Amino acid sequence: MQDKKKINGLQGTFKLHNGVEMPYLGLGTYQAENNQEVIDSVKDALEIGYRHIDTASIYKNEEGVGQGIKESQVTRKDIFLVTKVWNSDQGYESTLQSFEDSINRLQVDYLDLLLIHWPVKEKYKDTWRAMEYLYKQKKVRAIGVSNFLQHHLEDLMTTANIVPMVNQMEFHPYVVQQALLDFCNKNTIQYEAWSPFMQGKVFGLDICKELAEKYGKSVAQIILRWNLQKGVVTIPKSIHKDRIVSNADIFDFELSEKDMAYLDSLDRDERIGPHPDHFDF
Repeated sequence: MQDKKKINGLQGTFKLHNGVEMPYLGLGTYQAENNQEVIDSVKDALEIGYRHIDTASIYKNEEGVGQGIKESQVTRKDIFLVTKVWNSDQGYESTLQSFEDSINRLQVDYLDLLLIHWPVKEKYKDTWRAMEYLYKQKKVRAIGVSNFLQHHLEDLMTTANIVPMVNQMEFHPYVVQQALLDFCNKNTIQYEAWSPFMQGKVFGLDICKELAEKYGKSVAQIILRWNLQKGVVTIPKSIHKDRIVSNADIFDFELSEKDMAYLDSLDRDERIGPHPDHFDF
């Protein structure tokens, strides 16, 4: 469990194993339209104080994300920008091309974190070699994976020269995967959550409503605080400024160990998204 003293504000960070500081709360942009919608949400988040923006080539909104960054008052070096290599772009040369395409769309000359989006068999090792090359060339400050289960990580690490710095996974009260989280912690791989709100289903859980009432917080704030106290980076997606503001209002309380354990106990391996072993690549 993360030292709660380190969870001290919106621009706080968890340190990756290469020393890079990764803001532990970010803005997710999945399903945000590549128009004024994503531009405004990125600008709003940066104005509020967020410094971590997450996108992916498959989201088809990198241009808008880049424009939002460009129009903001925040300098590029103060922003932690993340994108991902999609499945059809995996492989050594195609990953290098995917990177170039992404930074062109984003209008930047480097990335803070590049992730393999899904573990495509027979391809993710070559993809990782290309990402190691980009890292050594200082085109990316950190490299990692997404949707990798323990067996995928173990297989990748048999040939990798660099251990992944991040593993972004579906993570919420119904998919905790504590054993995978423990494995990542043991190997200094920073765990990160996608879909922390179960695509909205978390708001219907009675226990979350009860905890929200107990702490005088929203269900969303309870879940995001649970993420951070678990040592998990989290990137809730919203296009509404009031929710982006509200999602950041989680630094004036902390969940008790008992309530943390109770949220952990809800785990039932019930996914909102695809299972990494059965994704239709």
